[in-house]
Amino acid sequence: MRSISVVIVLYEGVQSLDVTGPLEVFAGAGAAVGRPQLYGITTAGPGGGPVRTSSGLRLLADDDLDHVGPAHTLLVPGGAGTIDPDPAVVRRIGQLAAGAERVVSVCTGAFLLAEAGLLAGRRATTHWAYCDSLARRYPDIDVDPEPIYVKDGNIASSAGVTAGIDLALALIEEDLGRDAALQVARHLVVFLRRPGGQAQFSTQLAAQLAERHPLRDVQRYIAEHPDGDLSVAALAELCSLSPRHFARAFAVEVGVTPGRYVDGVRLETARRRLEDTEDGIEEIAGACGFGTPESMRRAFVRALAVPPTEYRRRFRTYRTGRD
Repeated sequence: MRSISVVIVLYEGVQSLDVTGPLEVFAGAGAAVGRPQLYGITTAGPGGGPVRTSSGLRLLADDDLDHVGPAHTLLVPGGAGTIDPDPAVVRRIGQLAAGAERVVSVCTGAFLLAEAGLLAGRRATTHWAYCDSLARRYPDIDVDPEPIYVKDGNIASSAGVTAGIDLALALIEEDLGRDAALQVARHLVVFLRRPGGQAQFSTQLAAQLAERHPLRDVQRYIAEHPDGDLSVAALAELCSLSPRHFARAFAVEVGVTPGRYVDGVRLETARRRLEDTEDGIEEIAGACGFGTPESMRRAFVRALAVPPTEYRRRFRTYRTGRD
């Protein structure tokens, strides 16, 4: 296979992880197939000098954005610099995209593609917090707030920050096959295909560790006993609070109600067992507190849009002798 050139655009206010996440995936893919230089990666920014990322980290570009040549893959990261983008950067993105076989945006990098006119009439996504803004500013784009990434023709866009890793892995699978992509994903300790859509992260990531130790102990107990009695009354008794006081304190400190937190822990526990074990669906349902396979199926479909059997088929990490 010939070398695959990748140009990653840098600019003032770029999000550092939007750059380094996909870069690590592409670099790791070459190593996975025994060709470390398979992906020829070049970072390019205005003037070829250093840029300051949104976190304050300084990145030194490999080349001047105006001088870099056409690439197989043009990757445009997001960041605070997309709020009031440099017109010269936007113009150059449009020029480079014309000669690229595929164009990729990470997070709010979609705004730069949109400003360059590359997303008109296409389906796209961005960070869940900015989907409405993208749709309002560019009404000719079909903005989908749910997927981790969207591919429309030769242009792909991804959701917030770490979703650039998901999309890069999908491109590696497209280029080199599932085994190479899976090897990179395992090395980075991430999903090859993350379950569900990004909408789940706008709510589930609100859950946090409680400040008070009794409530932290309850969180630990829930994680260790997903099949136990995890009703509000039972959990309140563990920390010597009335059910009403417990439910109110838990919601304030953790960010979600006790019931929703328990549902999330049970779902997460079941997901891991489906991925990592050969245990039967009925056994997993019982061990994770769902009671019946049908209850677990409803929970999976509601949260992840796939039933447990399909989830296992897509995301399991072990392999049976039949595979």
